[in-house]
Amino acid sequence: MNREPTKEDYQELAEFRYRLRKFLHFSETAALQVGITPSQHQLLLAIAGYPHRNWMTPTEIAERLLVRHHSALGLIQRCEKIGLVRRFSHPTDKRSIGIELTKKGQDILCQLTLLHQAELKKLGITHRYLDLDEFGDS
Repeated sequence: MNREPTKEDYQELAEFRYRLRKFLHFSETAALQVGITPSQHQLLLAIAGYPHRNWMTPTEIAERLLVRHHSALGLIQRCEKIGLVRRFSHPTDKRSIGIELTKKGQDILCQLTLLHQAELKKLGITHRYLDLDEFGDS
């Protein structure tokens, strides 16, 4: 049987949530300051950080951003319209498309990533300390 949470357990979880909210607020503000929305930033980061290739399908984007497929398509269209991403024919499935960053999208993402790394350092958090394998695919 699991024990009841202690005051320290609550404090630790509350502190984690506070730091997470603080970082997310920073992230949203940083995106807006460089002229894109937080959702657009998330899309750029998802594509650039996708394992094993530099592009994604709309279905993969929807899955990574935890949004519905049609919402992902709308976000892709808005990003394409302002020159952040471009679409191309899927290399093996002609019914699908691939989405990749443009030079403009790469430049904005680079700028935001450097800002985020500095903020994480300021908060005493480095992503390299997070064991992402522990999170699993939930």
